[in-house]
Amino acid sequence: MNSFSTRWLAIACLLLAINIFSGGATLCGASDLKPKTKSEARRSLAPPLLETVHERVLPRDFNSDKTEQMMRSYLRKQVHAALDERLKELEVALASPEKFRAYQQKRRRFLSWSFGPMPNRNPLNAKVTGTIDCDGYVIEKVLYESQPGFHVTGNVYRPDGPGPFPAILHPCGHSENGKAYSSYQKANRLLARNGFIVLCFDPIGQGERKQLIGRDGKPLQRGSGEHQNLGVAPILLGRSLGSYMLWDAIRGIDYLISRPDVDPQRIGCTGNSGGGNLTSYLMAYDDRITAAAPGCFMTTHRRKNESPGPGDAEQNLRAQIGEGFDHPDFILTRAPKPTLILSATKDFVPIEGTWEAFRQAKRAYTMLGHPERIDLIEANEKHGFTRRLREGAVRFFARWLQERRVEVFEEDEVPVLSDAELRVTPEGQVLRMEGERSMHDLFTDYEKRIGGMGSKVTREVARKVAGVRPLDEIPEPRVEFVSVEGVPQRIIFHPEPGIVLPGLYWPGSGKLPILMAPESGMNSVVTGALAMHARGHPVLVVDVRDMGETKTHNWRFYGADYYIAYMLGKSWLGMRTEDLLVCARWLAGQNEGMAVHLIAYGETAPPALHAATLEPSVIGARTVQVGLKSWHELMTMPDAHKHIHNAVPEALKFYDLPDLKRLALPHGGKKSR
Repeated sequence: MNSFSTRWLAIACLLLAINIFSGGATLCGASDLKPKTKSEARRSLAPPLLETVHERVLPRDFNSDKTEQMMRSYLRKQVHAALDERLKELEVALASPEKFRAYQQKRRRFLSWSFGPMPNRNPLNAKVTGTIDCDGYVIEKVLYESQPGFHVTGNVYRPDGPGPFPAILHPCGHSENGKAYSSYQKANRLLARNGFIVLCFDPIGQGERKQLIGRDGKPLQRGSGEHQNLGVAPILLGRSLGSYMLWDAIRGIDYLISRPDVDPQRIGCTGNSGGGNLTSYLMAYDDRITAAAPGCFMTTHRRKNESPGPGDAEQNLRAQIGEGFDHPDFILTRAPKPTLILSATKDFVPIEGTWEAFRQAKRAYTMLGHPERIDLIEANEKHGFTRRLREGAVRFFARWLQERRVEVFEEDEVPVLSDAELRVTPEGQVLRMEGERSMHDLFTDYEKRIGGMGSKVTREVARKVAGVRPLDEIPEPRVEFVSVEGVPQRIIFHPEPGIVLPGLYWPGSGKLPILMAPESGMNSVVTGALAMHARGHPVLVVDVRDMGETKTHNWRFYGADYYIAYMLGKSWLGMRTEDLLVCARWLAGQNEGMAVHLIAYGETAPPALHAATLEPSVIGARTVQVGLKSWHELMTMPDAHKHIHNAVPEALKFYDLPDLKRLALPHGGKKSR
């Protein structure tokens, strides 16, 4: 939080102390608490602001080890427990083909649920905008609509001859120039010269499909940054960015099989890194893929969550770990169809997990009577679609789609075309085409289509969607007093194993208890807390999980732990809401059961809004300086990822944040004095 916001929060706290609220539930923006003029502000600050006191509750080395930070350790235990249960289930499934088919059907149902409903199959309106003649093949520049007005740019590598040919869909990894990346061009060329038609297309946020473009027409962010910011809205809509990417690819297969020069019974898929991720999705989801070769992606969650950590937004599926769906299940779900794992010894994708996944798959394929249909190539290389992996992929597809056993070697010098030469659109970006729709347009349209309960939402619905238990079902925390000498008292709340919430407590008597949940840590509001305590109010300032002293030091990217929780099926907002309720209940208990006044701002505002709305008997009033006014804002926000911790899966199907205001009852259940 910046110094300006901190000053106004201190002012707000003092105004609360001076004018003590009547107890009505209030949703305030920053401007609601702000004096009209600087002179009015100065007159209201009597006594004058005190200097901030720098307090600390937890040891200074708390969270210093990035591998053992509180939320990482807390979530790790749950991940391992879920994956252990999955291994037990797999062991049972491997006993017979019948039991294994039940295992597969369960995973297919999960994928369908996790990806969410897919759009309608509207006309592709495909067209070729140009061609390039090459040695033994032709490159066609192709444009098709995966959704109305939403175009996909791709290059089709077509061998010389009449066909029909087997076809390979090639989704790209995280290359900034998408389909024009050199190693992808080399793979496509090698496939085409060996008798395959290849469609290599730009993913959302890469190549010619940038979604965040400045007024000068230039991209504002790199591909991974776009993916993170575009990944928030789909969570709230009950989908994922991966489902949008998956649909682009499914329509790519639709396009391939619509061509007279493609044999629709011989479809393959391969891609590296992010393309290996999408290949894994496709080969498990779309039965039309006969042979698949995912590259530099396959491992296990147990390994990957430790290093390098969760991938971009599209790589993390809702509840997949909690529901027992691990990386190997992308292969197991399609068994015994031919599958080749492409991997690298020096990859940041853990090679140990790759071999664990391969062993699980090998056992399943062997039990089904087709051990030869699953294989693995490990190149002594770093992450990438390197030469030996490209050659291995072509040999694999030749065997399973052409019934040929051949040795394929790539020449030492392979021609590579420029980005401009492979360009499909007139100006190099689809968003510069007239009438083109953006991802933000798709999000907004889908939000309108699914609607929401709006004014009809109930506490029960909000509680279930946000993942917040009734207060009487939340266990009493263990409370540890680090220091009771003087004020403030230093307290640690232990709401559940592995979680600690540090707090500063200024006892008082007879006046309204105040609970403060600052976004920027306890010290950012000590001045205001001291002022309110000076007027007799008991004040508790607490850091909810992953705030202040417990805040995660980013080890992968901001929000990495959120995605692990998301894959477990846990609501981050729900966990923080329960933290606030636990602390509010304790504070009320220390003060004759009086309902407390909750003050929150910024990232803690949405959990505070939920806590006050769901349990008005313990939180009689609230003052919320809103950083995020509504989830609807995130449908078009270019930097939405900063609000990732407050993204509740599927929430917009039921309610938005402003809908909760209506549910707040005046004075709560207990009268504040």
